[in-house]
Amino acid sequence: MLRVPSEWSHADDCSLSPPARRATSPPLPTVSVMSIELLFEPGQIGPVTLRNRFVRAGTCEGMVDGRGIVTAQFASLLENLARNEVGLIITGHMFVDRRGQYDADQTAIDCDDAIAPLQRTTEAVHRRGGKIFGQIAHAGSQSIIGTNRAIAPSRIPNAMTGREVPPATTEDIEAATEAFAAAARRAVEAGCDGVHIHAANGYLISEFSSPIANRREDEWGGSAARRDRFVLEVVKRVRAVVPSTVALTIKLGLLDMTEGGLGLEESVPRAERIIAAGVDAIEVSCNLMRSYADNIVPYVGVDRRRALGDLLLHRLWSKPPDQAYYRDLCRALRSSLDAPLILAGGLRTAEVMTDIIESGDADFVALARPFIREPDLVRRFQQGRGGSVECTSCNICLMHSGHHPIQCWRKPRTRLVAHGLYRMRGGFRSGIGSGQQPRAPSGDG
Repeated sequence: MLRVPSEWSHADDCSLSPPARRATSPPLPTVSVMSIELLFEPGQIGPVTLRNRFVRAGTCEGMVDGRGIVTAQFASLLENLARNEVGLIITGHMFVDRRGQYDADQTAIDCDDAIAPLQRTTEAVHRRGGKIFGQIAHAGSQSIIGTNRAIAPSRIPNAMTGREVPPATTEDIEAATEAFAAAARRAVEAGCDGVHIHAANGYLISEFSSPIANRREDEWGGSAARRDRFVLEVVKRVRAVVPSTVALTIKLGLLDMTEGGLGLEESVPRAERIIAAGVDAIEVSCNLMRSYADNIVPYVGVDRRRALGDLLLHRLWSKPPDQAYYRDLCRALRSSLDAPLILAGGLRTAEVMTDIIESGDADFVALARPFIREPDLVRRFQQGRGGSVECTSCNICLMHSGHHPIQCWRKPRTRLVAHGLYRMRGGFRSGIGSGQQPRAPSGDG
């Protein structure tokens, strides 16, 4: 039997669900022809009008050359999503600085050489009537490239990788914030309709925002207000180079997936200050993670019928994790600020997506893994497709990060055989990629 790595397995046990997903989901809502049309109404994010409420959430594409510069394959992938009516495409996280590079096949936006190839992608998306936001990121101590000189707010083992690096100096912090601004400028010059700051999932901004990872006692930490400073400084510098005709959005971690970490009492007021600083919309997510499965939950919505059809025999008698596992975070923000909200995290049926928009909990629904298997999913919904998406959230696509460009390994079925052979032959022994436990880094001092 094919199995995902052990680090995913805790998500099968509902008793180990992180705090954001403890609540029991309500019964599946019914959806009418009239209400599903809400998903196809235009939406507004700052100065950018989107043709519908569907967002392709940032997903690492792995379609780069040896320097991290995007290839023609990258442009083709995103153009195909736009051709299939995805309203907004958010690129996979692009590293703003080599010290903040997460993995070897991550997209680069740390140099001007990245502009022209990315521009060919934005032009392709625009030809198909879509919009594209460039997501910019710094991995901090979560980088799994052991040879880079990673930085973090404090010398604290990373919650997921265990990597421990020296605390960032004032010069390091200045360089990192400037790197975000320079990357935003490049995204604008490449023709992106918006810039999306990655401030979630354990990366550098998450670390500065967390009382667990940030133990500083200077102006960059020691209190909730001082933990605000790094993300607000990044927003300030990025906003200064992003013109008013281009949107500025953020993927914001609101809750650490570890006991005693960041909670809503600190993160919701932070979100209010981020919006006041010039951000046009927030995509909600978790902050520090214990494993990839905290944020990329396996087998969401996979009932017995889907498990049997996709040969997930070990899931035939398992309760599927709930859909929309960050919905409560959206609700917490909605009660405190008036700004567009993007909800990602296990959205698997049109009924749930419609209910999210109709209830006002969020303004846009974002999907990542389902678009890998079904790039034409929006068209299918528009044509009356009902039931669940085909994606089983098995996360095999993520296991191959660092090894192969992003693709579904269950469709066609021959790819599942190829995956099994690759694994049996030791293809994953290098220990790279988002589906593998990161290697113990070295050279951090």
